[in-house]
Amino acid sequence: MTTTTSAPAAPLTGGVRRIVLDGAGVPISALLAEPEPGPFAEPAAPRATVVALHGGGMSAGYFHGQAKPGLSLLSLGARLGFTVLSLDRPGYGESTARLPHGQTLAEQSDTLRAALADFAARHPTGAGFFVLAHSYGGKLALTAAAHDTGDAGAPLLGLDVSGCGQEYAVEPDDLPGARGHGHWTRNWGALRLYPPGTFTASGALVAPMPERERAEALRWPGMFPEVAARVRVPVRLTFAEYESWWLHDEAALDRLAGCFTAAPRVLVERLADAGHNISLGLTARTYHLRALAFLEECLATLRPEV
Repeated sequence: MTTTTSAPAAPLTGGVRRIVLDGAGVPISALLAEPEPGPFAEPAAPRATVVALHGGGMSAGYFHGQAKPGLSLLSLGARLGFTVLSLDRPGYGESTARLPHGQTLAEQSDTLRAALADFAARHPTGAGFFVLAHSYGGKLALTAAAHDTGDAGAPLLGLDVSGCGQEYAVEPDDLPGARGHGHWTRNWGALRLYPPGTFTASGALVAPMPERERAEALRWPGMFPEVAARVRVPVRLTFAEYESWWLHDEAALDRLAGCFTAAPRVLVERLADAGHNISLGLTARTYHLRALAFLEECLATLRPEV
């Protein structure tokens, strides 16, 4: 089974390796980084497992940026004692041949839970799963949390979502469609926000956006309030300063935060000098450190000794 991308996968660095999980019969490919082993080569127990979900038209490598040292979430998380699992969402990577038209968010949520249960059966997860998601991956993270049945093999600790809101800042005709992923300036913003070499390296990360995913994008604003109201874990949402897919003025953010009626904590923040693809930009490390700090806060509410 092959992955449909516009360029061959780049060699992996920093102890990151490729694995494939069983998502209830659907092969889910992923990149995995684990804490370094101890002095006697014994496996290091992770403090928690960060599950990273990429956006539409991207792939798992989005969270392992190589254009500049320090961009990779996988390398950073492993150095700080976490396992980081960056998945190719259903309809991407190894599942492309099995799901040529992709899946709806509800279907992706079921597949994700099965894949995580498979991972937890074979790997230590620490205190549980913390989902860090970007753009369309944020829609999946929220949907999966809203429908969490406790069968993913480990507790859900919290969500950290970037580049995903409630209300689009564009007309429906401007959303990604069969002709492409939308105008590149909305996906990226100014070139100065990214390290040199980013756009050459990103060719290996880009993938076709599945048809069923594109179709459901139009329904998201109507789906969001019900989904958000069912999320029962801490949530942090980040919007880039130059985000242009979503409304993120103060009134829009107040409406968005007000939908999370069951979450114990909701933070909405902005990241200066960043475009939509935060985890590939010059501020990627800043964002990743803040996200992992939020994970630390989630862990502290469980057991201070974790």
